[in-house]
Amino acid sequence: MRIIVTGAGGFVGRALVSRLADLNSEHRIVAIDNAAEGIPSLPNVIAIAGDLRDVGILKEAFVDGCDAVVHLATMPGGAAEQNPDTAWQVNVEATMMLAEIAASGGASPRFVFASSIAALGKNLPSIVDDNTALAPSMLYGAHKAMMEQWLATLTRRGVLDAISLRLSGVVARPKGPSGMKSAFMSDVFHALINGERFVMPVSQHATCWLSSLDSAVSNFVHALPLELECAPPVRAVTLPALHVTIGNLVAEIATQTGQPKELISYAPEAELDASFGRYPPLHADAARALQFGDDLSLTTLVRRTLSSIMPAWTPQL
Repeated sequence: MRIIVTGAGGFVGRALVSRLADLNSEHRIVAIDNAAEGIPSLPNVIAIAGDLRDVGILKEAFVDGCDAVVHLATMPGGAAEQNPDTAWQVNVEATMMLAEIAASGGASPRFVFASSIAALGKNLPSIVDDNTALAPSMLYGAHKAMMEQWLATLTRRGVLDAISLRLSGVVARPKGPSGMKSAFMSDVFHALINGERFVMPVSQHATCWLSSLDSAVSNFVHALPLELECAPPVRAVTLPALHVTIGNLVAEIATQTGQPKELISYAPEAELDASFGRYPPLHADAARALQFGDDLSLTTLVRRTLSSIMPAWTPQL
């Protein structure tokens, strides 16, 4: 199976490329990222360094066709708000060009698109389910919603076999600038691992939807061979995620790292608390029916996350 992965040097991309390469030595993974050094160096991985907005880079990636595409590359929320023109080029124009080139081979390849819960917006109902309307308020969420519709249209036209997976917060991203307004969800892990003080920009009563990196990667792998109806009513699903209270998350990380939870203080910022701290219960029935999953428990999510940051780590339980 020849699989093209964009954003292959990023947080999720690196882990996905490594998982796919390990699962089957017959896989040929064409891994695209702006910088080749972030792409795993493995025998069945072909690394291509370049900008997705460059049609020459895409034609190089597709020179031998493909069986599937996993499109992870994006300009995320905060960065998109600061650079709207570039965000449009990356999130919309490059995605459309990628889909067009994938479709031009005539084989209707599987196209797995990394969408986001940002497509749902921030004024959510008391329970979010598969009937919740998309109402994005940020450019990033609007771009994701638009591309979900475009890929579904190409699927109805029979030129792609696409599915869009709406990701919740995936933890824990590497420490440092990410361009994501939700970075605090990852930063708190790094602070407690290192015994450092950290100020959370949301209250301890804030609620969010979280997934470990391991769970997110497993869902992308699951999507590649997934049997779907020729023209199902749903080609975009909100992935299952744990509904987590920030105070409980901090307490669990503190327990497993052996650090005092008092290292974490709270100074809620109104905008962040409204956007990332008021998530209601999530009923991801369509995704669960397709056998997508979550981390099952907060203890498991934190253990998996700490293990991804420090592979030799053992829980302090």
